Amino acid sequence: MKKTEKIFLVENLAEELKEATSVVLVNYSGMAVKTQQKLKKELSQVDAKLIVVKNTLLKLAGEKAGIDKNILDREVLSGQNALIITDKDPISPISILGKFSKENQTPKLRFGIIEGSFQDTISLETLSNLPSKDALLGQVLASLMSNLYSLTGVLNSNLQKLVSILDTKAKQN
Repeated sequence: MKKTEKIFLVENLAEELKEATSVVLVNYSGMAVKTQQKLKKELSQVDAKLIVVKNTLLKLAGEKAGIDKNILDREVLSGQNALIITDKDPISPISILGKFSKENQTPKLRFGIIEGSFQDTISLETLSNLPSKDALLGQVLASLMSNLYSLTGVLNSNLQKLVSILDTKAKQN
């Protein structure tokens, strides 16, 4: 890659890192090309993308994007790394990565920055087991609505009893 291409790549990557709601660094060593393509296809369904970039270029882009230098040190940026970036729902790509890595044993989650908050491997694995944002909102809505349905049922049953008593009394007269 020519020097001008590297500069252009670092600038573009820095912009993507600034705009991203979720950035996850994964170790993809041992991953076959077909497996990578399959993962890219699954990630594209949730508006996320897998970017394979050299560690030195990633470090430069991270510094330009304002990521803490301690996060991007030599120990972290060793081996074959790839980035998963999205500017939409930050949890969906992590869920896909979790399921995918369980099925294929690769890629391995390293760390992530989710909505500006640093997440280590354990946190990412926990997040990967969560349902999607829409599913969580549906669960919250269902739990809120269940109390209203219960209250409506109690109030309706008392009205039905009253109507039944009045109907019985009317038939007796």
